[in-house]
Amino acid sequence: QLRLAESGGRVVQPGGSLRLSCVVSGFSLDKYAIGWFRQAPGKEREGVSCIDTTGETTTYRAAVKGRFTISRDNAKDTVYLQMNGLLRDDSSTYYCGARFTDCPTTATTELAPYFGSWGQGTQVTVKG
Repeated sequence: QLRLAESGGRVVQPGGSLRLSCVVSGFSLDKYAIGWFRQAPGKEREGVSCIDTTGETTTYRAAVKGRFTISRDNAKDTVYLQMNGLLRDDSSTYYCGARFTDCPTTATTELAPYFGSWGQGTQVTVKG
């Protein structure tokens, strides 16, 4: 059974940094693309970033390019999302999802329907 567990979310001031982690179990991470998503109350889940099975190909939504970096360590069964220069608009619940093989070619913001096996989410709040 595929399991994903996100962590690292907390309250941070604008301009601050956070690193989110997605730890997976029950499957071989090196066969799956991993996406990071966010969902605010009352809104749809939106793609933030995706990383392919090898880590060589990554995608980002326009709003986070240059500020967020996705990476993976298959040996540790973990995918990271380094978030720098955080804005109030980045406040949301962040989820990771797994997809067998690689990131879809659709726009990063529209990735959610292509992923499954979601974690429970981690809350990021940017305020102050």
